[in-house]
Parts: sequence; C-alpha cells; structure tokens
Amino acid sequence: MNKELYGLVLAGGKSRRMGRDKALLCYSGDSTQLERTVDLLSELCSKVFVSQRKDQSFPIPSKAEVVFDSIGTIKGPLCGILSAMNAFPHAHWLVLACDLPFITVSTLEKIITSFRASDPRLTAYRSSSDGLPEPLCAIYPSGSKELLLDTSRKACNFCPRKLLIINEAALIDQEDPSSLDNINTSAEFEAAKSTNLCG
Repeated sequence: MNKELYGLVLAGGKSRRMGRDKALLCYSGDSTQLERTVDLLSELCSKVFVSQRKDQSFPIPSKAEVVFDSIGTIKGPLCGILSAMNAFPHAHWLVLACDLPFITVSTLEKIITSFRASDPRLTAYRSSSDGLPEPLCAIYPSGSKELLLDTSRKACNFCPRKLLIINEAALIDQEDPSSLDNINTSAEFEAAKSTNLCG
C-alpha cells in the first residue's frame, strides 16, 4: 500500500446525552479519552488529526493536528470524515470516534491488516450486536470521497453506516465484542470507569 494511512479522531459531536464533551473525559489516570485515542492512532498512522467543529475550543494533543468541518452541506460524523479527505486526498483514513474507551492497539492492527490484504476498499468492523458495519472504527480509502458524497446525495442520507452498507464495505469480525462499545451517558461513563478494561 503506497499511500499513507492517517488517523482521524471524530470529536465534533455535541455530547448532548453526556452533558459534557466526551473527548475530555478521563477514565484512568490524567489522560483524556482524546489523548488516549490520539496516542493509539499515532502508534500505527503516519499522522493523526482531530476532527472538530469551528466553534469548538479545547486543547489538542501534541501528537495531533486539527482538521475543521468544512463541508457545510453534510451533517454529523460524515462531515468530519469528508472534510479530512478533502484536506488530504492522498491519504487513506483510519477513523475512530472519541468515545471508545475499550479500543486497543490490537483492534486497530487487525483492521489495518485486513485493509492492506486486499485492494483498498471501505473496511469496517462488523457490529457484535447487529452484524452491521461499525462506521466509526473503519478505514476510508483515498479516492472514496466522491463515492461517499454521491451515495449520500442519492440516498438523501448522511449516516456513514448506511453508506458503508450501500457500498458493500469489507467487514471483519471483532475478537473482543466490547472493544467498540461507546459511552454516551454519565451512567455509562461511571460504569466504564469501574472496569479494568479502559486503558
């Protein structure tokens, strides 16, 4: 695979159910979830970026750069993904949500290995709960921006999961069913902190 693999942490959500920014939560020690996610990606990607809305303002880890949402006609996580692809079209993108406290290096290594083993194509984990693609731990290859834009317009849908389904993304199974569990509420946050699974 000649093209570089960049990492993207999606941190542009408004965290309404949590009531505070999920990227800044600390599960163990002093590191925020954003810092931990950036650290994981920096082990495997040549560059790491944090996707933000232009009205957000919080410290960015030293190992990362910011890429702001720049495609006004697109909403949600897809805006962050496409904005990154628009800014750096030469790279493949390993995309992670900022609210995955149980994610590990081995989880990321597996999806990268699968992606590299075939012609570059949309690659995602298969959800352990419903068998559908997990769009926020997935690889979006260089050159797929226009495909995603076109599909979203034709389907009138901004949901990355739906776009992965329509475009028949390669799906791989999770070795640890909890590795992609996300945290959305204060109760889920407290429960996650009480486990020894968070890094």
